[in-house]
Amino acid sequence: MVLNKSDNDDPVSSLIEKYKPVLSKITLGSFLGYCSGVASKKIGKAVAAGIGVLFVAVQSAAYAGYIDVDWAKVEKDVISKIDTDADGKITKVDLKKYWEKVKSILTYNMPSASGFSIGFFYGLKA
Repeated sequence: MVLNKSDNDDPVSSLIEKYKPVLSKITLGSFLGYCSGVASKKIGKAVAAGIGVLFVAVQSAAYAGYIDVDWAKVEKDVISKIDTDADGKITKVDLKKYWEKVKSILTYNMPSASGFSIGFFYGLKA
C-alpha cells in the first residue's frame, strides 16, 4: 500500500526545516565534541561502577576484619594526586585546569575546533 504524502508531511523533513538555523551552525568541532561527550559519559559510568565495586569489596573486607583501611590517608593521598593548585582541596580551579587539558588534547590539530565545548557538554547531557 502506497500513501501519497507530500514532503511537508514527512516528520524528518519538518524537523529539518524547524531546526534549519541551528543545523546550519553545526561544525565539525561541535559534532566531534558531542560524540566525545557521549563516549566520555559512557566511559565515566563504567569507571564509576568499577570504583564502586572496588570500594564495596574493600569496605566489606575491612568490616569482616580481614584488612584495616586508613580512609583519612587514602583521602589525603588521592587529593594530593589530583589537586592541581596544591591548596589541599578539589575546587573549580582544579576542574577548569583538567578541562583545559582534556580540551587541548581532544582538539589538537583540528581545523575547526570552535563549538567543541558546547558539543561536548551536549553529549554529556544526552
